[in-house]
Amino acid sequence: MFRKHLNLDAVKYAAIMVAMMWLGFLLQHIGWFSGCSGAIIPLSPYGLKGIFLSPFLHGSLEHIFGNSVPIFVLMFLLFQFYPFIAKTVFLLGWILTGFLVWLLPPIDIFTGEYSQVCIIGASGIVYVLAFFLFFSGVFRWNMKFLTVSLVVALYYGSLIWGVLPEELFSNLAEPSRISWQSHLSGAIIGILMAFLFRKSGEKKIKYIWEFPNYYSEKDDKLWQEYKENHPEDFLELPYKKKENVWERLDELRKNE
Repeated sequence: MFRKHLNLDAVKYAAIMVAMMWLGFLLQHIGWFSGCSGAIIPLSPYGLKGIFLSPFLHGSLEHIFGNSVPIFVLMFLLFQFYPFIAKTVFLLGWILTGFLVWLLPPIDIFTGEYSQVCIIGASGIVYVLAFFLFFSGVFRWNMKFLTVSLVVALYYGSLIWGVLPEELFSNLAEPSRISWQSHLSGAIIGILMAFLFRKSGEKKIKYIWEFPNYYSEKDDKLWQEYKENHPEDFLELPYKKKENVWERLDELRKNE
């Protein structure tokens, strides 16, 4: 029963993405990517390739572990419940988020100093998926999708704090290495796509009682079941020959 409703593509695509992240992490730590190679470098032409490569690169085991689980879970939910637009949302969200991060000027919001930063990791995609899944259910106002929204809010609701600099909530000895710009960009793109694609895909099912001026006996399941269970109620009455007065004329005269 479970396999009947499980979209195997949802598991496949989620597993492929996580596997590619770990492959990128391995290549990174054997020397294929060093320094800012493969990272998003805001406003630098050299950093544009990071839009495509940075989700596969991570600074530590803790970093990649922290992204692997939500990427798998959120991608699974996306492809399981939104198969009709999942690829578009995932790929478009990935590229637009990376480009928006690249456009943001690397300025320290506290000091106003301009500093070059190298941004790596898949957290931007995590935020795209989480915010899309949550707001898509809200915008569609469909019970199935709202259930997905509640699941995302329950397990990943704390992500909302990641769209702001960590320095706002704690006194750090040194600047945070967490890219709140990626989180904010992912959240913005996720919400925009949830709104733009709110009418895409599955059509809302309308039941017969939603059409007060329409009635079809074939659509009335209760009536059809009654006919099947009580066929004797629908047998034709024996044919009654129509009376012909002329044939009984003699009999009628005698009775007068």
